[in-house]
Amino acid sequence: MTASRSPRNPKNRWGQPLQLVLRLAVMGIGLGVIAGTSLKLLAPHLAKGGIKTPKVEAANPVVAIGNQGLSSGRFEPRQELTALSNRWAELAATQPDLAASGYLLVLDDGRFAQLQPDKPLPAASSIKTPILLLGLLQLDSGSLRWNEPLPLTKEVIGGGAGWMASRPLGTRFPFFEAATEMIRVSDNSATNLLIKRLGGKKIANGQFAALGLPATVLRNWLPDLNGTNTTSAKDLAKAIALVDTGQKLSPRARDLFREIMGTSRTNTLIPLGLLLGLGRDAPDPDAALKEFGITVLNKTGDIGIAYADGALIELPTGQRAVAAFMVKGPFNDPRSTDLIRAMAGEVAKTLVGRK
Repeated sequence: MTASRSPRNPKNRWGQPLQLVLRLAVMGIGLGVIAGTSLKLLAPHLAKGGIKTPKVEAANPVVAIGNQGLSSGRFEPRQELTALSNRWAELAATQPDLAASGYLLVLDDGRFAQLQPDKPLPAASSIKTPILLLGLLQLDSGSLRWNEPLPLTKEVIGGGAGWMASRPLGTRFPFFEAATEMIRVSDNSATNLLIKRLGGKKIANGQFAALGLPATVLRNWLPDLNGTNTTSAKDLAKAIALVDTGQKLSPRARDLFREIMGTSRTNTLIPLGLLLGLGRDAPDPDAALKEFGITVLNKTGDIGIAYADGALIELPTGQRAVAAFMVKGPFNDPRSTDLIRAMAGEVAKTLVGRK
């Protein structure tokens, strides 16, 4: 006869789960107390940096890339490239009868070099770069339209470079065409059209001063062969930097500035100088520089007694620099342009090296 299984005690059926719950509760309270005590003891060390977390090094130590992408930089000189400044001084000293000026600023990190950077010198056509800045500022503000017609009058016709002077009086040129031809072929009549539309020389000079360009002064219509219109190497560099860093123009106006500056035909000063500094020479310096990862947007000036060039330089590292050089000397003296190229060459050696 098989023995039957005795029924379970109701107390035993509920007792075991209750004991398990109580044990888990006690363990949770105990762990909480231990964790709280540990954090309390560690807090002073964490506050004092006693426990250090590992640092993650930037993948590229030259160009810092954060959540916002590449920095647009600022016009803030921080650390002088003393060897480069001294080298410029040595080059200028070999031609004591030439008045020379130079300025360089790497917008990303504030490295700079200088040679009498604030010295006012004849601007020639290099003053067209800050004039373009003023025009685009008015475009940004809505006080000037991109296709606004500018009438050709006898007052604004200028000799020398350009083709607009050959058109009949009363011909109307849209702002964008005048602005582009002012840079592309250095059209002097186009420049004068813009000066007049901006309110004239006096108004333009006040705007230059407000932008922090004290040496940039218009005294006569272009071409100003006597060199009465002035600027400085630092002013030219700063005018370009104010645009590229976004400090003065909207992104769309900044793009227009870069597009127009990219049409400039003359590349025999800063672009060629950079290329020579890298140990190369070529009929087309712009194309040859691209092989090094370098792009230059520049505008020159040339009235025989004075030469100038101001540029935005995109470096192989992704950084951008602004540079400007000015030289005044005897009429059509090749030493003036040679000196500008030599100073630009030293920039390439310092910032890029040789390939």
